[in-house]
Amino acid sequence: MNLPNFATVKDRKLLNIELGRISPRQYREGPQSGVVLVLDNIRSAHNVGSAFRTADAFHVDRIILCGICPFPPSPEIRKVALGAEDAVPWEKADDTLEAVRKLKADGYTVVAVEQTVHSVKLQDFAVEDGRRIALVFGNEVDGVRQDVVNEADFALEIPQKGTKHSLNVSVSVGVVLWEVCKPR
Repeated sequence: MNLPNFATVKDRKLLNIELGRISPRQYREGPQSGVVLVLDNIRSAHNVGSAFRTADAFHVDRIILCGICPFPPSPEIRKVALGAEDAVPWEKADDTLEAVRKLKADGYTVVAVEQTVHSVKLQDFAVEDGRRIALVFGNEVDGVRQDVVNEADFALEIPQKGTKHSLNVSVSVGVVLWEVCKPR
């Protein structure tokens, strides 16, 4: 990788008008990514807002908010999402297991982002071209429900080296989407 020599090159931040932002309508009418986020009983509106903002950055097709997840309109979600909740399509589902079963019936590969006995390490995971995937992220305390893990096609784990082996769900969404959506 060739890095610029910052000792001789002066850099500047891009202006907002230089970022190539699209409208919420353009977002919804744009090409599908094949990626859906399923939030399993996320209790924090700030975490939900962060998921919307991150989903927008990676052009996720939609978010399914399950169980106790707060949902728009919500001042707490908007505070973090910064309007991404207006761009990213979303739906409310009463039960995560039912939502996952419907996704599977619609041809999605369902991936529980969770630490399990047989979980696949994130660095070993690659999405096959044309495959649609639903990524399930769990509650801040309890993670993805066991019955949902059982129904998933497999579990995906973010390897961690520290003492906690736990990331905030909003951070997990960003890490996993970066890996799943990066160009191959």
